Amino acid sequence: MVGASLLRFDNVSKFYGSGETEVRALENVNLAINDGEFVAIMGPSGSGKSTAMNILGCLDTPTSGRYFFRDTDVGTLTRSQRALLRRHYIGFVFQGFNLLKRTTARENLELPLIYRRDTATQRRTQALRALEMVGLSDRADHTSSQLSGGQQQRVAIARALVTEPAVIFADEPTGNLDSARSHEIMKLLVELNRTRNITIVLVTHEEDIAAYAHRQIRFRDGHIASDAATSKGAA
Repeated sequence: MVGASLLRFDNVSKFYGSGETEVRALENVNLAINDGEFVAIMGPSGSGKSTAMNILGCLDTPTSGRYFFRDTDVGTLTRSQRALLRRHYIGFVFQGFNLLKRTTARENLELPLIYRRDTATQRRTQALRALEMVGLSDRADHTSSQLSGGQQQRVAIARALVTEPAVIFADEPTGNLDSARSHEIMKLLVELNRTRNITIVLVTHEEDIAAYAHRQIRFRDGHIASDAATSKGAA
């Protein structure tokens, strides 16, 4: 179920460099993503989609304009406060799985909870629950080298889920997977969005992957070229 506004750009611009070398990655972008949405952000290289993702994920800040996370102006937060926002409300899934190779799946999931100062019992319970959510309860004690690519990405998704975030940002999450594993991962994200109402923002350049989203936002030259519901979103 789609709810109130979760993420909002108000005339956001992001410039790099100055003078003749200035790059206008984003220019006066207005955008709102609501609780419970599954949104695909698309566009060619240099279109601004990755810059938008970095600002939405509190990894970067606008040059001008304002970014609101649940009505909080992120620009008014200190670096430490933005880090806390990421730690408690945001999950990330990347193209590279970024798992510790000699560490078990469960231990990989417990790491972000250590930073949050959860107890050992809490960490273990939450890690096992997240692995169950992605169908890998029986792989909790396997290291990354003992898992397939698809399984490693499921662990990466579980790691994003373990802190019970409001939103998951998935940046080309199927880029290192074959076609069958890619669609397996996308079906998992659809299920998590549908059954747990987790907002998902997906960056991809692949049309068949973007088709899983309910809404597609296309960037071009630092502007939103189109923003439309897909057939799934209209259903």
